[in-house]
Amino acid sequence: MARKVLVIDTSILCVYLEIPHMDTCGPSNDKWDTERVKAKILEEEQNGTTFILPLATLIECGNHISQTVGGCYELAKALSSIIEKAALQTTPWAAFTDQSPLWGREQLIALAQNWPDRCSEIGIADHTIKDVAEYYAEMGREVELLTGDAGLKAYEPKAPTIPIPRRRTKK
Repeated sequence: MARKVLVIDTSILCVYLEIPHMDTCGPSNDKWDTERVKAKILEEEQNGTTFILPLATLIECGNHISQTVGGCYELAKALSSIIEKAALQTTPWAAFTDQSPLWGREQLIALAQNWPDRCSEIGIADHTIKDVAEYYAEMGREVELLTGDAGLKAYEPKAPTIPIPRRRTKK
């Protein structure tokens, strides 16, 4: 089985960090609260899943923290701790440098050319998060987009198919 990666969206990271007024996300039939997010993160960590923090998630979450009234410093320190773990590739966090091909000239030109046609469907930050998920899927990884945004979740790559060995297909 392909090793799984969990691409974490802004909505989930905000819930995980308990940012005021952003402590739940998702539609009413699939609501994410802090308890559910922490249980999911723990479960995935125990399963050996690699956590991916897209740069868009980091920037959006940091902006939400900066806009909070009171407690901004503690939230910023909590986010900074996650950033350090990702920068140092501390398990289960993948390094930001793994995403560097997505921010090169070719990919930025592709983003600039493709996103305007889809801007009414998906914001530019979510578009880049989708690109991160596709990047890992193309590497053969099983990818889950952990998000409370059903629109973004719709872009989750399909699980990789594992070819059945020929000896099992013969009857």
